[in-house]
Amino acid sequence: MLDYMFRRVIGAFLVMLAVATLVFFMLRLVPGDPIAAMLADAGSEEARAAMIKRLGFDKPVHIQFMKWFGGMLQGDLGNSIYGSNQPVTQILAESLPRTLSLAFLSFIIALLIAVPAGIISAAKKNTATDNAFSFFAFLGLSMPDFWLAILLIIVFAANLQWLPAIGYSPISEGLWPWFSHLILPSIAVGTGFSAIIARMIRSSMLEVLKADYMRFATSKGLSDTTLLLRHALPNALIPVITVIGIAFALLISGAVVVENVFAIKGLGRVLIQGILNRDYPVVQGAVLIVSAIFVFTNLLVDILYGLIDPRIRYS
Repeated sequence: MLDYMFRRVIGAFLVMLAVATLVFFMLRLVPGDPIAAMLADAGSEEARAAMIKRLGFDKPVHIQFMKWFGGMLQGDLGNSIYGSNQPVTQILAESLPRTLSLAFLSFIIALLIAVPAGIISAAKKNTATDNAFSFFAFLGLSMPDFWLAILLIIVFAANLQWLPAIGYSPISEGLWPWFSHLILPSIAVGTGFSAIIARMIRSSMLEVLKADYMRFATSKGLSDTTLLLRHALPNALIPVITVIGIAFALLISGAVVVENVFAIKGLGRVLIQGILNRDYPVVQGAVLIVSAIFVFTNLLVDILYGLIDPRIRYS
């Protein structure tokens, strides 16, 4: 098992090194001039030349890469080249907790909806209950998260005035202010993913319920609740874990759009603003963080999968 984990960890770090290299060079291929974005129409040629030299853009690209890559390995992602010249690590440290809070609550909401829905749908296969859950699952998949977010704001913030419409409150300012600002965006992000997970749980449960050992357990006279929760569900969750892990990583990308709707200055807004400003260091740092979440979430899923199913360790 340790050998399996070691190979997976090494592979994850190699992927991150490849991502760091690709994001640096591909960002330079994107149309747009960061110096022009910073100086607008007010800068002279002398000011432009001075700015290029100050930022190190006068050096060859491979020299710029080696300098940035060396700093990255030491935890230094450089400074923002737009605005206040703030360190990128500080910008990400302020925005990342907001995105992770939104993704975590969205993930919890998705599981709270998906697990009971998937189990009930499988237990009530081809009944009116199963059809109703299937209808709402497809409805959840069909609704764009930004559209649902706007609808939630109109109903619960503008009309009923139960919850705040925009903004974010740190958890240090109180649990309820933090939670109340994240309820609506979490529902907007988590609803679509709950439908994906629910359908996966239903499909996996139906496969397990047809297994021979489930027929044997049924012949022993066990109750339906025991059959579903103690025998079927644990075995059905093995393939679902992969989907759940990927879904959590995808929640980060889903949060990017919803953050803008709710004016939450998380990682998504930082990334979009960095792209608009041609702020290379900020974009590189944000993309690295998002990539790291994807890579190491999948690493965790691989390790859990190996713990649950020993056959995976030797493949």
